[in-house]
Amino acid sequence: MKCTGLLYLLMLFIVPAQAQFTQSFTRYDSLRGSLTSARTCYDVVFYDLNLRVEPKERTIKGYNTIYYKTTADFNRLQVDLFRNMQISRILHHSEELKFERDSNAVFIKFPQIQKEGIIDSISIYYEGKPIIAANPPWDGGFSWEKDETGKDWIAVSCEGIGASLWWPNKDHLSDEPDSMRISCEVPTGLMCVGNGNLRSTTNLNDGYSKYSWFVSYPINNYNVSLNIASYTHFSDTYTAQDGEKLALDYYVLPYNENKARKQFGQVKPMLACYEKLFGKYPFWKDGFALVETPYLGMEHQSAVAYGNNYLPGYAGQDLSGTGIGLSFDYLIIHESGHEYWGNSVSAQDHAEMWIHESFCTYTEGLYLECMQNKEAAAKYIVGLRKAIENREPIIAPLQVNASGSSDMYFKGANVLHTLRNVIDNDKLWFEIIYGIAQEFKIKNTNTQEIVAFINAKTGKDYTYFFNQYLRHAEIPVLEYRLKPQGKKLTLEYKWTANVADFKMPVKIDMGNGKWITLTPTSQWQTLTQIGNANKFAVAMDLFYIQTKKAAN
Repeated sequence: MKCTGLLYLLMLFIVPAQAQFTQSFTRYDSLRGSLTSARTCYDVVFYDLNLRVEPKERTIKGYNTIYYKTTADFNRLQVDLFRNMQISRILHHSEELKFERDSNAVFIKFPQIQKEGIIDSISIYYEGKPIIAANPPWDGGFSWEKDETGKDWIAVSCEGIGASLWWPNKDHLSDEPDSMRISCEVPTGLMCVGNGNLRSTTNLNDGYSKYSWFVSYPINNYNVSLNIASYTHFSDTYTAQDGEKLALDYYVLPYNENKARKQFGQVKPMLACYEKLFGKYPFWKDGFALVETPYLGMEHQSAVAYGNNYLPGYAGQDLSGTGIGLSFDYLIIHESGHEYWGNSVSAQDHAEMWIHESFCTYTEGLYLECMQNKEAAAKYIVGLRKAIENREPIIAPLQVNASGSSDMYFKGANVLHTLRNVIDNDKLWFEIIYGIAQEFKIKNTNTQEIVAFINAKTGKDYTYFFNQYLRHAEIPVLEYRLKPQGKKLTLEYKWTANVADFKMPVKIDMGNGKWITLTPTSQWQTLTQIGNANKFAVAMDLFYIQTKKAAN
């Protein structure tokens, strides 16, 4: 996919200043997160990753051939590979290239100028002991575990920390290969499950077997994964509304097969809901798969990592505290939702991962609305508020490989829930959600494009709304005063917010049993109606805000 370096440079100037983000950044954060000329000069077309995994030594060894299209003249480019991994050589048409390291960045020098507009390739040979995951999938790396029978059970997770912890690539979200091959050699008796479709299995007659997988679509680098175990495999099919059949594949530990067959019964109803809401499963040719992992789970494209131990909710817990969250397997519903939000509709920079996580967490509510009703969905989403911190903005600074606040999950879902009620037109709202999933299908995008799409569909400018909720830690406060006057009630009201032009509509009940919509601004306004101050209410279940009763 084409890089968008100029767009990022422009965004640094036109996006409102980031407020209250306390993390400091280093030169190495910029090396990883920025789009310099050493990165924008080429566009990755195809990765051909070939590895041997040695469980006893906890090492990997192999090479990655990077096919790319040149987008400018250059003789130096940057790839990324963690410094604890050793590069033995880099080949270009059988010629060994010189390279130098700067921490995890690798700068490769060509003896001649690479001219703009050509397709070329380099092969990077490397080996080493990849980082062991400290707390997967959040603090990622390789997980070298044993199953209950003592057999090796190996997996990798690397969102945030980066795919370059275990294979060389251009480690930036803005550039995905158009397709990819993953070839993995593992001790015979184990199976290696990768992304996409299994193309071949070969016994190498040296104690190892080779599994070759092919990904037919663009893929985020952090979604590329290896899952190695003594798996058993079973399959099914999902029939779309147009009659086309989608392959469903499940790879689980043998002693969990019966549990898996029962638990994974949630998949087809889920896919039907998602198809109705967002369109057909976006990676149709590659199929949908769940793969049992020794960690909780991860949205690896077309090979979703599953480690919820066949429990309801989130490892047996209801994140919303309402009981509704125990009506589904969180890992199946959430991580599969990422096939749309994150894997298909993808952010260009880690700073804007809310595009992945806010929409995907909100999708849990949409799933409940599809399977149960709107009331259950709203109750679930509102129940998530108890875990919101409001300490830092959801969007982080761009080009420094920073992710925003973890509030991008629960707060982000409530922001979308709030916007739905601000728009107050469910038909239009579902057209917007479906439209985003289709307009940005298998594309990289950013906050400005998403907001512009919503503004265009509604005919209203909600930039102020997103600036407040995404770029500031605080949520808006509805200040009000109540002045009873016999049977009448006078309400004085205004917004207190970081964004000067904040003007979000909100619903209130003057205590007469009738909900009405107000449009407060930063200036005091007055409304007088028949009412009862003791029964005055704000629709807090519809809008994620704070209220403050001011002194008369």
